[in-house]
Amino acid sequence: MPVSVYHPAILPGAAGSVGTVVAFRPAVPGRETSYRPPSVSTMVDDVAAEVRRLRTEEQLSVPQIRARTGLGRNRVHELLRGVPPPDWTRRPNARDDLRAEAEALRAEGRTVPEIATHLGVSKSTAHTWVAHIPLPLDGPAAERRRAHARQMNEARWARYEKDREAARVDVRERAAEVVGVLSERDLLLLGAAIYWCEGTKSKPWRRDDRLQFVNTDPGLLSIFLAFLAACSVARTVPAYRVSIHESADAEVAARWWAARLDLPIGRFQRPTLKKHNPKTVRRNVGGSYHGCLVITVPNSSELYWRVEGMIARLFRISGGASR
Repeated sequence: MPVSVYHPAILPGAAGSVGTVVAFRPAVPGRETSYRPPSVSTMVDDVAAEVRRLRTEEQLSVPQIRARTGLGRNRVHELLRGVPPPDWTRRPNARDDLRAEAEALRAEGRTVPEIATHLGVSKSTAHTWVAHIPLPLDGPAAERRRAHARQMNEARWARYEKDREAARVDVRERAAEVVGVLSERDLLLLGAAIYWCEGTKSKPWRRDDRLQFVNTDPGLLSIFLAFLAACSVARTVPAYRVSIHESADAEVAARWWAARLDLPIGRFQRPTLKKHNPKTVRRNVGGSYHGCLVITVPNSSELYWRVEGMIARLFRISGGASR
């Protein structure tokens, strides 16, 4: 015989209504078929899916969905979160044309203040309309923005930079007075220190006891040459070689180094050309780029050992470990 079952998901209608399910008696006497209701989570998923289907497929409004499902207003809005309303439910807005124009201006690269001024609206309104449209990174508008940003930044920091530069000049001048006249001992210690920082050093797995100094700074190279002079090594003794990028003029660079450091051009060897690496973003380009100068002192094993000895002594005096 049929039995009545209280379940809100059996027949459509208001929540809490009583539906009727026909349960047939089993073939085996004494046993009856039992009804197992679906879980609560399954019911909620089914209701949510139906509400979203009514919105997306049948394009119903919230009142129409409520009338169809019997759900409350807040519940329908919660289930429809993230689902856009149908176009026919949108009320016409007098600012729709302005918003479309704002989006077009943004696509051209205009900033929010520029859009607000052009359309006669507040910056907050303009930002709300175009916040989802990123500014293009290329083009004339982007370059104007970058130029304006640089100009504003320079104007903002101009006074501080002026004071900072004045302080820098003052500190440098006072520090220069401390140097005084360099003695031979000063040159020996200074030369040994800069060589240990920038020069080629012998390794336990590769014995190479000779002096070879590589650098791009003419000032540091001048100090090293003065160190060699203090060690009785004239500038006509070392071999010189330019290491430079293949796109530069190695011959011009060699003449520049020879004139800059007063070196005999006849002692310059064939230059080393560095192959171009597309992954490297090079900044040292243009007329100020002269490559590296490699200074190699022949038969300099004993002089290299002297450098080792001075550095070891400096390490011990300063409390550092010696080699």
